[in-house]
Amino acid sequence: MAVQNGYSNKKQLDVIVVGAGLVGSLEALYLAKRGHRVRLYEFREDIRKTPQARGRSINLALSVRGRRALKDVGLETHMIKEHGIPMSGRRIHRTDGSTYVIPYDANTKQNIYSVGRNYLNGLLLQESEQYENVERYFNHKLIESNLKKGSLTFLKTDTNETVNVTADLIIGADGAFSAVRKAMMKQPFFDFSQKYIEHGYLELCIPPADNGGFLMPANYLHIWPRGEFMMIALPNQDCSWTVTLFMPFTKFKNLDTEEKLLAFFEKYFPDSIPLIGKKKLVEDFFAVSPSPLVAVKCRPYHVEDKALIIGDAAHAVMRDLVTRPSYKLRKAMDDFIFWLLPNFWVPLYNSVTFSTMPYSRCIKNREWQDRVLKKFLSIVGIGALIGGAVAFKIKYYS
Repeated sequence: MAVQNGYSNKKQLDVIVVGAGLVGSLEALYLAKRGHRVRLYEFREDIRKTPQARGRSINLALSVRGRRALKDVGLETHMIKEHGIPMSGRRIHRTDGSTYVIPYDANTKQNIYSVGRNYLNGLLLQESEQYENVERYFNHKLIESNLKKGSLTFLKTDTNETVNVTADLIIGADGAFSAVRKAMMKQPFFDFSQKYIEHGYLELCIPPADNGGFLMPANYLHIWPRGEFMMIALPNQDCSWTVTLFMPFTKFKNLDTEEKLLAFFEKYFPDSIPLIGKKKLVEDFFAVSPSPLVAVKCRPYHVEDKALIIGDAAHAVMRDLVTRPSYKLRKAMDDFIFWLLPNFWVPLYNSVTFSTMPYSRCIKNREWQDRVLKKFLSIVGIGALIGGAVAFKIKYYS
């Protein structure tokens, strides 16, 4: 097998990647560039040939880390220039309809990008077709595994046939409910935990304006924070918005009639009703049930040198809400110090979103900053720092 794109290996492996979503498709490209044989198996149909499923997220926010991953396989420029919508900050919607902006990076003005999840997934799969050493198999459900022997059994869901395959290395990229991880759980000393929270999410849509443009300022992640629940909206390439409502399941259950739903939105999200449209809001809300949110932790991530799991299969996480007063105060202080001492103080959000610094180092850096802040405040008092932070916020956040 020819080695492609300048990579060389002492040993070329026969690799099976289970899961052809974003993580699995990208991993297949990384391996293919290094000359390995890759077989990519996916339980679902080819995403390039299926319509968007209602209720499944259709876009995502792409940061520097994601851009770096796409750059390594030659796709960053295409995604950013042709299919990415820059977002410079969060636009917060109050209940009276007024808004204000929290910049992602008030100092260096960096953006994250809203990109189409399905488009990106299809692009990664399409790119894999440029490599003769990549094979793709859809409608294949993993039903049996012997990871130490490198053997897997798949059920072809469209024909009901079974297929037995072996490989030097098995990579599970099959999501939070991973079948590969389930097989790893049979190994001794494998720790696993999962946690559902009381919140679920349901997706709605703001259509394009009559003239084909956006109904809201496009270069922001829009957020409607309402205490124990919230709504967000990300821009799409067709000038629509993917709207996601996060809320406790008990509240979803209580909104069981059209009248209750409209009254709820008129109270908490009044400015969104003319954007979504009453008829569409009712249709979309009752079309599907809210989806659960689950966090997954496990260790180790591998079985000897024969199998490993990556992505949500290894560590599905839920991001914390970032609209609390304590968050906004800390962000203002961090941004103020970052503005004064940009080479000395990099806020946690910036190090995670706008750098490729290892996560472990990001965490250690934040712990060090916490200690510095505590000592500094004990000397000069909290008033001085908050005063500077508030002045900075007025200048850059308004």
